[in-house]
Amino acid sequence: MLAVPVVAVGGYLGWLNHLVTSNIKFADLMPTGGPLVPVDGGAFDPSEPGEGGIPTAAVPAESAGDNYLLIGSDARSGLGGARSDVIIFVHVPIDKHNVSLIHFPRDMYVFIPGRGRNKINAAFAFGGAPLLVDTVQGMLGVKIDHVAMIGFEGFKRMTDAVGGLDVYVEEGGKIDGHVFTQGMMHLDGEMALAFVRERYDLSQGDISRGRRQQAFLKALMLEAVSVETLANPAKLATFIDSATSNVIVDRGFDVGQMRGELLSLNGLRPGDIRFLTAPLSGFGRSPYGASIDLVDWVKLTQLGTAIREDRLDSYS
Repeated sequence: MLAVPVVAVGGYLGWLNHLVTSNIKFADLMPTGGPLVPVDGGAFDPSEPGEGGIPTAAVPAESAGDNYLLIGSDARSGLGGARSDVIIFVHVPIDKHNVSLIHFPRDMYVFIPGRGRNKINAAFAFGGAPLLVDTVQGMLGVKIDHVAMIGFEGFKRMTDAVGGLDVYVEEGGKIDGHVFTQGMMHLDGEMALAFVRERYDLSQGDISRGRRQQAFLKALMLEAVSVETLANPAKLATFIDSATSNVIVDRGFDVGQMRGELLSLNGLRPGDIRFLTAPLSGFGRSPYGASIDLVDWVKLTQLGTAIREDRLDSYS
């Protein structure tokens, strides 16, 4: 009699593995090598306020723990859109006791290897995910282990797959007929899509939108690793199907690694997910008149060191 449930469980897990393998797309998202050096050698132009001392480390260092780059693109332009709408660096420490998500505002004025100074999301337009990875690695001096790209439509499908999400709304407003009020709200897929898209009516534009996206991702991560999801075969299968059919990962990130990382985080609590924004020193204009976010390079260097040494808990 015992063999029946064992076979059933084995068959279910085998089917889930087949589902993931069939759905998920792999692509060349990682850089192929070469030193990460700014085109001007890291020279600092004091006429640019707030830049500070620009890091010159050429080769990204291995760090304790695992580092991922999450790239989101609005489904209205597709994953092949010219610019990346979401850039989030994710650090998982060795002991897996928490997760840190670092938002890189897309108007950050940075060095793009081989392209000079520009907004960080221009790296994706110039060279796709590999150049964006190079750019972020060069800024932090930290190696990124894996990359995942997802369209905004995937956020909608994953939200509906788990029956909606309870998300903290920091700043209320109205978009696409949806009204958001400050505090905890239960969002379905359509509301979640509107929530992560809006930036023009928020107090700090893309910076505020980044905080919204982090709040959404926190709710999604907690639901994905919750007992309610992991112990419900139908719910888990629906979520995995919606997640894997809307994501592209680098070729080195195999299904076994993904499964292992997800299961290792199943004890996460709300306080175990930390949000940060890459440090800025102010705002300005590029030589071409575009609005830009100025990087605080001193604090960014400190952030990179904290990641390498696996001590983001003490970074502030």
